[in-house]
Amino acid sequence: MTSMIMNSSIIFTLCYLWLLTLRFGVCREIVCIPREREALLKLKHNLQQEAYEKAYEAYMRSMFGGEINPCLVDLKHLNYLDLSGNELLGAGIPIPGFLWTMTSLTRLDLSYVGFNGKIPPQIKNLSNLVYLDLTYVAIGPIPSQIGNLSNLLYLHLTSRSNKGDLFSENVDWLSSLSKLEYLDLSGVDLSKSFHWLHNLQALPSLKHLHLSNSKLNHNNQPSFLNVSSLLTLDLSFASYSPAISFVPKWIFSLKTLNSLQLRGNEIQGPIPDSFQNLTLLQHLNLWSNSFSSSIPNWLYRLCHLEFLNLAQNNLHGSISDNLGNLTSLVVLYLSYNQLEGPIPSSIGNLTSLVELDLSNNQLQGTIPTSLGNLCKLREIYFSYLKLNQQVNEILQILTPCISHGLKTLAIQSSQLSGNLTDQLGDFENIVGLDLSENSIGGALPRSIEKLSSLKSLHLSKNKFRGNAFESLRSLFNLSYLYIDDNLFQGVVNEDHLANFISLKIFSASGNNFTLNVSPNWHPNFLLTNLGMGSWQLGPNFPSWIQSQNKIEYLDLSNAGILDPIPAWFWERFSQAFVVNLSHNHIHGELATTLRNPISIYNVYLSSNNLFGKLPNLSNDVYRLDLSKNSFSESMNDFLCKNQVEPMQLGFLNLASNNLSGEIPDCWMIWPFLVDVNLQSNHFVGNLPPSMGSLTILQSLQIRNNSLSGMFPTNLRKNNQLISLDLGENNLSGTIPTWVGEKLSRMKILRLQSNKFSGHIPNEMCNMSLLQVLYLAHNDLSGNIPSCFNHLKAMTLMNKSTTPLIFSEATNYAFGSNTIGIVSVLLWLKGRGDEYQNFLGLVTSIDISNNKLSGDIPIEITNLNGLNFLNLSHNQLTGHIPSSIGNMGSLQFIDISRNQLSGEIPPTISNLSFLSMLDLSYNHLKGKIPTGTQIQSFEASNFVGNNLCGPPLPVNCRSNPQIPNIDHIGTEDDGHGVNWFFVSMTLGFVVGFWVVVAPLFIYRSWRFVYFCFLDDIWYKLQSYW
Repeated sequence: MTSMIMNSSIIFTLCYLWLLTLRFGVCREIVCIPREREALLKLKHNLQQEAYEKAYEAYMRSMFGGEINPCLVDLKHLNYLDLSGNELLGAGIPIPGFLWTMTSLTRLDLSYVGFNGKIPPQIKNLSNLVYLDLTYVAIGPIPSQIGNLSNLLYLHLTSRSNKGDLFSENVDWLSSLSKLEYLDLSGVDLSKSFHWLHNLQALPSLKHLHLSNSKLNHNNQPSFLNVSSLLTLDLSFASYSPAISFVPKWIFSLKTLNSLQLRGNEIQGPIPDSFQNLTLLQHLNLWSNSFSSSIPNWLYRLCHLEFLNLAQNNLHGSISDNLGNLTSLVVLYLSYNQLEGPIPSSIGNLTSLVELDLSNNQLQGTIPTSLGNLCKLREIYFSYLKLNQQVNEILQILTPCISHGLKTLAIQSSQLSGNLTDQLGDFENIVGLDLSENSIGGALPRSIEKLSSLKSLHLSKNKFRGNAFESLRSLFNLSYLYIDDNLFQGVVNEDHLANFISLKIFSASGNNFTLNVSPNWHPNFLLTNLGMGSWQLGPNFPSWIQSQNKIEYLDLSNAGILDPIPAWFWERFSQAFVVNLSHNHIHGELATTLRNPISIYNVYLSSNNLFGKLPNLSNDVYRLDLSKNSFSESMNDFLCKNQVEPMQLGFLNLASNNLSGEIPDCWMIWPFLVDVNLQSNHFVGNLPPSMGSLTILQSLQIRNNSLSGMFPTNLRKNNQLISLDLGENNLSGTIPTWVGEKLSRMKILRLQSNKFSGHIPNEMCNMSLLQVLYLAHNDLSGNIPSCFNHLKAMTLMNKSTTPLIFSEATNYAFGSNTIGIVSVLLWLKGRGDEYQNFLGLVTSIDISNNKLSGDIPIEITNLNGLNFLNLSHNQLTGHIPSSIGNMGSLQFIDISRNQLSGEIPPTISNLSFLSMLDLSYNHLKGKIPTGTQIQSFEASNFVGNNLCGPPLPVNCRSNPQIPNIDHIGTEDDGHGVNWFFVSMTLGFVVGFWVVVAPLFIYRSWRFVYFCFLDDIWYKLQSYW
């Protein structure tokens, strides 16, 4: 901010010169007007006192436009000309030629002016220049005549881009600038300058060299550079011709360096040991490379280091206790690596440390108590670690030495638990606090109201309880509030929100708040982001949001709103980026509330009671979700527009409505669609030919309709498809071979519950990315393709480790990437569920309920990453492959109701993840193998075979049709005595004679017995 204000003050100081040299024609007899001088000084003073945003706005308003009047050359004694920062001045035109005639200039600064042209040879006329800055104004070749400026101490020729707009094929002119101390050629293309390094050796006074984003020639570079005065070297993001992936050796000869920046140079391998030769280094920045070693021990001996940035590399291993030797460190950044082990207690020796960032590593264990010694710490970043620590313990460590001066504390997603205590109130100067994505519970302490400087508070995704606004209500400086996805609850009224006068982002979705405000409430805040999803705001539509005319993001989902959407809503938020009103009970005909087509970039209105025709869209909409409503009639009016310009829509979800008729043939004006979901409607016919024009389509779901006809041939043009769901329709014919040839990027293919016939084409084995194949409930016949082992995504070596499957598109209008998360209905473990959050981890083959025959191919057992396999209700014969035990990832196997024979392979007991195994109704025989899971399954999963052993109640030794298996696994000849039938016969004979024999022997027993029978007969007759 300081540099901006200084730049603005320089511009205002030049205002006198401007007034005299622009269009007013006064170039001589200059007279200062005291009143104007006083006004300019006051404006300068006000800029220094205003907040950053206001100062920046004033700065932008202060920019000069128009053109520079040539009468500037009449100022013969002018030696200092600074027009920097005026981006609107002479925008797009070359640098005025008369400037090169102002020979008295010793300082010329045209940086960030709107000029865009070549540097002319006449620059040699400015031989008195000591300071020259042409940042972002020059293109084309750098003229050799710059070498005539022998008095230059400072030369800044930064290019506007790194695309070679400013270049030099020969920098011999550098050798003439013997007094040069500062040289900045950032972004300049020197790839054809073969001797640029040799020319640098002719600059004995050079102290600062900046070549960031430059293109440098690496041919014939020396390993030693004789530049004894160089203090600063910046090669960040420099590229080399030919390309290199190591640190150039000549850097290590610069023994006087105290600042070295090699950011983003794509350097690989270990951190070179030669760095230890640069013993005077105070500033070392190796950010965003690919260094893959541990932190070398010699680095801890660079005792002059004040700034060390090793972030965003692939460093591994632990942080040594020798870290405590770097007692001069002021800034330490080690984030985004693979460092592991504990945070060393020696970190407490770094008493000069002001900024510390260890986030996004594998560091584990508690924060050492010695951290509390670092009383100068102002910023701490410990996010995404494995601290596994009580949050109150951390507060205790930071209190009291650090807490009073700390400005930023970020410990996001680091396995914190416990409750916040009143010690939080000791952090009275903290500006940013981020404890999100942990397991912190309890209510917010009242002491949080003491944090009067707090501007940014992130507590999302924890287990906080109570009414947060009872504690937060006094934070009048709060600008960014994120408390979403907690267990907060309670009533929030106007008083709770009255002091939030600075609030810009209010993100509190996913709690159980109830907002109780008057119908005429006018909030004191003016928000850009408002998240009140899952609040109780209804039943009326909240009218107070009309006051929030700066809204970019609005989430009122699941808020109990019953009213229709008012007409003012669409006009008020027409420029919003996201509007989410889903999962309410909003009713009404949407089209009648729209005076103009919807223009919001992302619109989510799913799971409501909207009906009627689909709404009209403007060309600004990129994502539209109207699923789970009651929209009806045809899509014609929505889809078919009389316009030449293509629509920008990328994501369209109209699932679960009452849309009917044929799908219109108007898709050619929607070329940017990447995700289309029309499932669960009443569409008939087949897919229209124009759907083939959606060449970047990645996900198409039209299941559960009434489509008919053959497999849609127009889909062969949609070769970017990763998910295709045509299930639950009436499609027929064969599955064409081109599905496997043209749709090679497919990950999800779901064709179940149709009427497809014929063979499963072998070409489907070419779909090496396929994770889910559903062909169940069709009329497919023939053999299971033996080439299924080519489905590489179902093997452990190639299996996805990403939980989500994305459809991704580039919106050229906004110049940004937008992603959608693919979801699909899968029948797993006997029930159908919509899979989304873990779909990327699922691998499944379901070809059940067909007419497939032949053996189960042994090649299928090579799919050791397959989770679910269903081959049931077919006509498969032969044996279960003996190598089925290789499929170690299987959780579900169903091969029931086939004609499989033989024994169950013993290797099936190796499948330790099985939660479901169904082998029922085949011709299997023998003993069920013993395994941890197998005996826990229901007996019904094995019935309809000739099997024995648990979980069946059939003992293998008592079944004559089951070969007897002794304890050592050998079988007898099968002709032994069946003791089950022997014992049953013997029991019958003995029981019979025990009852009947006494009746023959004792007459009195016979008399009693027959009297008993007569009595029973008499009673029965009386009931009749």
